Amino acid sequence: MTQTKNNIDSRKGKHLSYAERCQIEVLKKEDYSNRKIADVLDRAPQTINNEIKRGTITQLKRQKQNGKVYDYYDSVYSSDAGQAHYDKERLNSGRRPKWADTETFINWADDKMIHEKWSPDVVVGFASNQGLFDSKIIPCTTTLYQWIDRGVMKTTNLDLLEKLSRKLKKQDPKSRLNKRILGRSINERPAVVENRETFGHWEIDTVVGNKTKSDTVLLTLVERQTRFEVILKLNGKDAYSVDRAVHVLRERAGDNFSRLFKTVTSDNGSEFAGLHEALHDVADVYFSHPYTSWERGTSENQHKLIRRFLPKGKSMADVSKAQCLRIQQWMNDYPRRILDYQTPHDCFVKAFQQERTAV
Repeated sequence: MTQTKNNIDSRKGKHLSYAERCQIEVLKKEDYSNRKIADVLDRAPQTINNEIKRGTITQLKRQKQNGKVYDYYDSVYSSDAGQAHYDKERLNSGRRPKWADTETFINWADDKMIHEKWSPDVVVGFASNQGLFDSKIIPCTTTLYQWIDRGVMKTTNLDLLEKLSRKLKKQDPKSRLNKRILGRSINERPAVVENRETFGHWEIDTVVGNKTKSDTVLLTLVERQTRFEVILKLNGKDAYSVDRAVHVLRERAGDNFSRLFKTVTSDNGSEFAGLHEALHDVADVYFSHPYTSWERGTSENQHKLIRRFLPKGKSMADVSKAQCLRIQQWMNDYPRRILDYQTPHDCFVKAFQQERTAV
């Protein structure tokens, strides 16, 4: 072979290819030195030295002479042996995936996400916050999502209802004027309510099923600071049913109602027409603008959790009060990132105790 210069582009900084290993084998048979081969392939001499060392094999050769058979061993470079060594090393290269050492965490996470409907973020945050596992085996939220996508987990995207249904919507900052004046506008609500600095400020709303007039609905109340949820089943979506539910709620809370409920924010639905009258003596009631669900964002986010159990189109008439209580308990025992992975129930109890102590 008379070729003395490589006619392919330089591959400095890259691994040797199988074609280059074949060139090395041919050049070695032509008795080229390692440094000369490096010049031909435009490679570092040490790269060629290492490759030849790794790909050199010992061959048994047999020769007949004067009627006798002579066996001897010879060391030669083999491109196939060099490539086989390279492929083996590549299989062992790279960091061992974390999931390979986290079977205990994976089983626990699958149980929480599949059976208890926890989100991946809550799984990671709660495990880290409570010190349930060694921090070395707890992945970040993004990594856990990747494990789910790659099939490492039993959990699938079908189990993550919010991931499949999430749609980003552009918010219109413009707010429409209320045609129906049911009480004080949300514009008059104190800033202390908006920034969630104090306890006792609630948002009220309804959750409908199949949108028929005869179907029952759920009345939901959520405390803005602690995300504590109250769910009540109503006979219908009308002012009488809402007023009756509020009356029942006042009876349950007794003397503590004024400490628990300082303000209530609602939309302008006709079902809340009597809300101001029902609460004017104990709490301030404010009404948001039409088509501005983001003004009651806490309530909207809570409804996403409820929809995990009661999807749209499901008749609320089939939902029992016991089921409402189970959903309510699940929501209040569900750790939240916004609460540093504490539960709404624990935060509600602490806040209410502080409220009573302050008084």
